Amino acid sequence: MSEILLTVSHVSKTFPRIRRHGAGLAALARLVMAKPLSEGFHALTDIDFNVRRGESFALVGENGAGKSTLLKIIAGVLQPSAGSAKRIGTVGALLELGAGFHPEYTGRENLKLSAALQGLAGAAFDAQLDAIIAFADIGEHIDAPIKTYSSGMVVRLGFALVTALKPDLLITDEVLAVGDESFQNKCITWMERYLADGGTLLLVSHSLYHVKKLTQRAVWLDHGAMRMVGSSSDVSIAYQAFHEAKQAGAKQEALAKDDLDASALGQYAVTDLQLDDVTETGMSVRGRIKSRDGRRPQVAVGIVRMDGTPVYGTTSEIDAAALRDAGSGAFEFALTFSEWALLPAGYKFRAHAMDPEGMRVYDTVERDFTVLGDSREQGLVRLPHRWDV
Repeated sequence: MSEILLTVSHVSKTFPRIRRHGAGLAALARLVMAKPLSEGFHALTDIDFNVRRGESFALVGENGAGKSTLLKIIAGVLQPSAGSAKRIGTVGALLELGAGFHPEYTGRENLKLSAALQGLAGAAFDAQLDAIIAFADIGEHIDAPIKTYSSGMVVRLGFALVTALKPDLLITDEVLAVGDESFQNKCITWMERYLADGGTLLLVSHSLYHVKKLTQRAVWLDHGAMRMVGSSSDVSIAYQAFHEAKQAGAKQEALAKDDLDASALGQYAVTDLQLDDVTETGMSVRGRIKSRDGRRPQVAVGIVRMDGTPVYGTTSEIDAAALRDAGSGAFEFALTFSEWALLPAGYKFRAHAMDPEGMRVYDTVERDFTVLGDSREQGLVRLPHRWDV
């Protein structure tokens, strides 16, 4: 196995809360005396993972989850309150926009200064300069002060310098979120070549497409703690499902109000719903409906994404499938989905108890399930297609 390039060992970071006069001096005194903060904002709590040479690793999480703080600790900009972050080899860090650039200096002057600080100077820098400027592709602005640059131009300059340095470990924080699409594609192409040549990448991005395209493993940070670590595909699916479920709260409540007739609630009710053998190609479903009047009910079934986006639905009435009489007013149903084309993501399966005529919904029960897989396709389902080239 390749050597471990980065070891993040039980890292925690607490920032003091400055709420009263003198609190800042007290916090500074504790830091000088190397005493841990007894109270404050816990930005990171017990973060523990490692990255091997040649591996690509992603950090995902909501804003404020602690991703940027962790990157700064790894880059050596911040010191952890507890634990350690140990690196081997050279590090190139693209963190906050414009970090390391002097606003009054020109782009060319900043390139020379930043490169020298990272060990690239003299004839070696001069030999690389034309290629760096060509990659940045900012034209005559290369000789204008950085303070006149747009955010996209600053990113272009910073990334262009990294292409010349080719560090052992490249740390990027939302670099691909800034700049035009053509430059993003240029950066992705370079990173793919960098990884193919044995480089190591630590990427922070809200774009799950980039996470799955560029990285092999990922950690999901939630309120400063590790919520999940694993393959980029599995972490991305879980994180996307979390977001869709979070955004769906009000929508689901409204849907439930529309589906349930309060005056008739209980006439037909879903009393059991089981999902079995969930795979990339299908699953089996078993359920039971209670009928108060003893008449054979209908059942509607449907699959939606975690945010409530409909994917598919049908009813026993449409398919002419009669529920099995299990006695004592209970009716059972079972169905199998085979060879479905759902893309990897989190989903909900819904069963709706309906009257025998299949006209009214009386009860709704849902179960979450996840379709795993390694795919960067977009949308809800995979459609059969053929490229003619």
